[in-house]
Amino acid sequence: MHNPGHSTRTQAQEHAQQHFAPGAQYIAGGLCKGTSGHTHTVVDPSTGEDVLTYSLAGTADVDAAVAAARDAFPGWSATTPGERSDAMHRFAAVLADRAEEFARAESLQCGKPLKLSREFDVPGTIDNTAFFAGAVRQLQGQSAGEYSGDHTSYVRREPIGVVGSIAPWNYPLQMAAWKILPAIAAGNTIVLKPAELTPLTSLLFAEAATQAGIPDGVVNIVAGTGREVGEHLVAHPDVAMTSFTGSTAVGKRVAELATSTVKRLHLELGGKAPFLVFDDADLEAAVQGAVAGALINTGQDCTAATRAYVQRPLYREFVQQTAALMESVRLGDPFAPDTDLGPLISYAQRDRVAGFVDRARSYARVVTGGEIPKGLEHGAYYRPTLVADAAQDSEIVQSEIFGPVLVVLPFDSDDEGIRLANDTPYGLAASAWSRDVYRANRATREIKAGCVWVNDHIPIISEMPHGGHKASGFGKDMSVYSFEEYTQIKHVMFDNTAVARKDWHRTIFGDR
Repeated sequence: MHNPGHSTRTQAQEHAQQHFAPGAQYIAGGLCKGTSGHTHTVVDPSTGEDVLTYSLAGTADVDAAVAAARDAFPGWSATTPGERSDAMHRFAAVLADRAEEFARAESLQCGKPLKLSREFDVPGTIDNTAFFAGAVRQLQGQSAGEYSGDHTSYVRREPIGVVGSIAPWNYPLQMAAWKILPAIAAGNTIVLKPAELTPLTSLLFAEAATQAGIPDGVVNIVAGTGREVGEHLVAHPDVAMTSFTGSTAVGKRVAELATSTVKRLHLELGGKAPFLVFDDADLEAAVQGAVAGALINTGQDCTAATRAYVQRPLYREFVQQTAALMESVRLGDPFAPDTDLGPLISYAQRDRVAGFVDRARSYARVVTGGEIPKGLEHGAYYRPTLVADAAQDSEIVQSEIFGPVLVVLPFDSDDEGIRLANDTPYGLAASAWSRDVYRANRATREIKAGCVWVNDHIPIISEMPHGGHKASGFGKDMSVYSFEEYTQIKHVMFDNTAVARKDWHRTIFGDR
């Protein structure tokens, strides 16, 4: 049978092998090979085929990248906001010109449907770049004023220095952008470690920055293991700030290392987003939102809908309709135009997700899914899965699964629904579904999460911040709020009296 995506995948694979022949590290404006002495193979999770074998970075490569960033910092930080803005506008234009190349590389290394890469990952990254091109011209401090009476004070917002960031494998391109863009817009330089599973689009992103005229050393990429490269980057004495996105467990280790060197720290960690459906909600909209929100990126999304709490009058119908809609989702070749859902990132991740579902069979009901789809055993595929009747304190309700699995539980009163929504260590995202503005507004106030959607779940925009509460971390990506992470505040105070002996000096010597 003819596979319409085969030729596109082959082209993407050939392009990756040719393009990254010089190496899969990007230091001081060029590709180079890692020096760890070890290699890693990027695997297409939809087929299990090797895409690219590359030399992993070692600690010497981290040192070289940090040195390049340190050397580039004085010049880049001295540029005007207008000059950085112009460079980032050119950056956005380069990304737009190379959009198809980025989309294919993202789908190849992640297994996500090409339509998701084309319509979400790449356009979102271009928009982020264009946003920061404008936002950099709005970096402001507090207005000058005479707060003591004898002095004029004002606030300067200044870059921090070299930023060492670590990004995950689920959205490699967007996460690279979320780390790099606010950092360099604020005048910092950066060394980014992408997941070794998915380095391709991070490397292309850095290359596009150079193509746009951003100086060598401002953006550097080191692709290596977390234990060797990640830890060395976080602990590096010349790195002034660390930004990490990933699991809460690894985030704790990053915080421990960063604290030991008194670094600025930004953490965006795990999530277990509640999807709260009140009994006056539009049921069709809630079902559509639940399936889309749970299955986005094959469920490998920290903000994905994972715990649906449905008020009892709608519960039975919600379960039936959600299961039916899940069963209509088309799994297949990520490069085929009619594919809705691709594989998980790896066979190991697929087996991890399957383990959660298999263990849940002893205490809950698997309504649909819960298996590897027939005919797709060659890839890391797993059927969209709906689980019902689990206890609130069960593993499948409390733990982050990171796969195409939605758990549904009933609730009775509004108080109970909000309490259950908050009953988790995480607090990254949530949604509330109701036609009653007062009910929905109460949910947005009382649910402890960094983002609460009303009658939708998942959309993000460049102008609004993204970040968590509780064990989901602290600090913000995107929006002007991200500059709070990537700048330091300096108070400047001018004496206005021109008097040698100030009145307050009497507290040290002499009388009034």
